[in-house]
Amino acid sequence: MHLLSKRIINYITAISAVMCFYSPLQAQNGDTISHKGFWYAASEYNRERGRIMAFSTASIYAGTMMGLYSVWYKDYPLSGFHRFNDNEEWLQIDKVGHCGSAYYLSRWNSELMGWTGLSPKKSALWGAGISYTFLLSVEMLDGHSKEWGFSTGDLIANTIGTGLFLGQALGWKEQRISFKLSYNKSPLANQRPSIFGSNIAENVLKDYNGQTYWLSFNLADFMKKSSLPPWLNIAVGYGANNMLTANVEETPEGLTYPGERYRQFYISPDIEWSKIPAKSGALKALFKVLGCIKIPAPALEYRKKSGLVFHGMYF
Repeated sequence: MHLLSKRIINYITAISAVMCFYSPLQAQNGDTISHKGFWYAASEYNRERGRIMAFSTASIYAGTMMGLYSVWYKDYPLSGFHRFNDNEEWLQIDKVGHCGSAYYLSRWNSELMGWTGLSPKKSALWGAGISYTFLLSVEMLDGHSKEWGFSTGDLIANTIGTGLFLGQALGWKEQRISFKLSYNKSPLANQRPSIFGSNIAENVLKDYNGQTYWLSFNLADFMKKSSLPPWLNIAVGYGANNMLTANVEETPEGLTYPGERYRQFYISPDIEWSKIPAKSGALKALFKVLGCIKIPAPALEYRKKSGLVFHGMYF
């Protein structure tokens, strides 16, 4: 085995061991801790659940990282650690996507930690820490691949996304601002299926021209004494278009640029699904899935050259 490959695998193993043994098992001295007032249901710390979560987290982390290495990185030449500056690519849509991934990984992991009964503060800290460690590990793998490199921009975006979750969890003890995604397949996607995806699942992840990222603000949370519906949000979005390549300097053979690439800014009403009462477990699960998706709604768009554009329905 290549010496660098051994180092990467040893690195993954070491982090997994730390996750496993320096775990929620050590987080509380007593057997139970009572607490209230967070966005998930948990009343007391359960040591058995803590053990399950610790070993599950370490196993999933190790398995995911080994899988990424085997499927994605192993077939490309490895190198010493190096950096790659991709901050000017894709009008930063990919960086905004990193923010969203970091936000939801932190949020979901925190809720899983809450299942063990950890206090809200410690659940948030552990959830954010585990998520950030995972994302940093992916960046480290990039840094050892000749095909890519360690991206400081990606690291900053991961930090912002994690910070958006953690700052609200520790400061407000609730998520007043949620990160959301909407997608509408762009006409350019079919021109480069190798880059933008060859099916709808890949398109959603890779078609930067069709993605819009939103920060959705819950109005009632910011105006506690108002009579506004508790589920009503207002969302501000960012997108970009006319991008066939990462940079305008690239001119792959056979491609014709559709025009000057441009940024798009939006404002639109939205729904906070977690604020809608639901007794059914299935309905709660559905609302959780819908929570990361911006609903189709009227929207006002601003483009630098075209000015304001109104959409009767935008997704």
